[in-house]
Amino acid sequence: MVRTARELLEDTTGKLAPDPHANRLLPLIARGAARRSTLAALAHEQRHVIAADRRAFLHLAERPDTGPESAAFFALLAEGEALAQDRLGAYAAACGADEARAAAYEPLADCQAYPAYVAWLALNGSPADVVLALSANFATWGGYCATIAEALRRHYGFDDEAFGFFDFFAAPAPELERTALTAVQAGLDAGRIGETEVLRYGRLLQSYEAKFWHALWELDQRPG
Repeated sequence: MVRTARELLEDTTGKLAPDPHANRLLPLIARGAARRSTLAALAHEQRHVIAADRRAFLHLAERPDTGPESAAFFALLAEGEALAQDRLGAYAAACGADEARAAAYEPLADCQAYPAYVAWLALNGSPADVVLALSANFATWGGYCATIAEALRRHYGFDDEAFGFFDFFAAPAPELERTALTAVQAGLDAGRIGETEVLRYGRLLQSYEAKFWHALWELDQRPG
């Protein structure tokens, strides 16, 4: 039975859904128990993630073997990262993560494993497979951002501009979804979707994302 792009995306997203208890930091933020210094570290880490991911997406969009449908998806992702970068500043300022502190901050290896793997995918992954794996992973990230935005509003007293970074990722993205489905369908039609590779890519993305949040949770648990 031939599956549509939407069926494949929904099936892949379901298979790659993380353990709901895997992110130990999220419940702390949700109830306002995470330290503000941890929120600041999140801002610092995201500065590095966004810059790295944007370059990786641009590389994927420009690769000679990337079809036009997948290239449009990656270009849209790169544009989104640029918009996210603009919104991150207000959140960082609200946390006290100013430019001086950002310059002195040493990124955590486990937090930067995710963008390092995205960069690996940009060099080595089949573009249509990467579209599918990333799209499945984004569902988890968007849910985390929705929870954080609500917590910043309710427990930390941040204003709309300060949690706009998280609102941006939590909001529905119909254009991105349409572009992803078009790219996946083109990959299916051309026989370029390798479901085994997609699941491997997706599992590693989820694992590295879990490391990101766990590293920040460990930071939050340190004395002092």
